Amino acid sequence: MDLNRLKWASRRGMLELDLVLLPFLENVYPQLPDSDQDLFVKLLESEDQDLFNWFLRKSDPEETDLKRIVDIIRANTGLQP
Repeated sequence: MDLNRLKWASRRGMLELDLVLLPFLENVYPQLPDSDQDLFVKLLESEDQDLFNWFLRKSDPEETDLKRIVDIIRANTGLQP
């Protein structure tokens, strides 16, 4: 997926998610290995409420690969514990 489409897909219905996803996309995503970039694209298919809960550490994704990209996002967006 090209960067413009990713930016559009990263704009969500919740401002809180926009504040996490868009800076991550601009600042971290380009340096990720292709496999992690693919995980980010897969993550964008998730529901907003799930993303919100995952980023705020209220829960973790059940899928191991989604947990990996959520952990990368948490570590790179000021969402550390």
